[in-house]
Amino acid sequence: MERPTLAAKRDFDLLPRSAEIEVQPAQRSELGALADMANRLVPGVQMTEPDLARYYAFDPGSILTFSRKRKLLGAVAFLYLNDRGHDALILDDINLTHPDLGLLAGASEEVSAIYVWAIAGQGRAMAGLGNVSAHLSQSRLAPADLYAQPSSADGRNLMIAIGFEPIPSYQHELWRYQRPWNRLPINTPAVQPARSFADARH
Repeated sequence: MERPTLAAKRDFDLLPRSAEIEVQPAQRSELGALADMANRLVPGVQMTEPDLARYYAFDPGSILTFSRKRKLLGAVAFLYLNDRGHDALILDDINLTHPDLGLLAGASEEVSAIYVWAIAGQGRAMAGLGNVSAHLSQSRLAPADLYAQPSSADGRNLMIAIGFEPIPSYQHELWRYQRPWNRLPINTPAVQPARSFADARH
């Protein structure tokens, strides 16, 4: 991923939309090029076209492309996790290279968490992140917080710039972006979360 151009910390859900960068669900014919781009731009990623095709077939809306004047600039791939997948992510009980489809939310299931599986871009691709936040504001996805594991210093800087923060978990270096409507108001006493580590393995 190229060095992000977001100079100051912004809230992901409040990022401005770009009229210059088009963000839309990927086409099946683009998956090979997207796998090549991810392998080239994202440190540690080894992704094949069949890998992407498996998850694309399960949920075509989980892969979004960035383009400008019909030129493909990058993409972001998400895992829309159900309750079981959310727990597995926090407890480091999920294979993030080849996640089990049983941990993903089907069309009729509630999306409990959104994992940023991979994001790669070149040129002005990252200017389209506001358009991505608009996609994730649809009713099925809006209640779910976002999670990510930055794989490089640039990726970590991007996470910081759009409001992600590291959280305690069994998963290595897991970061979360909490949607504004899920945040507790100031001075509200914290409630013990359902996925507390004290009883997570009972």
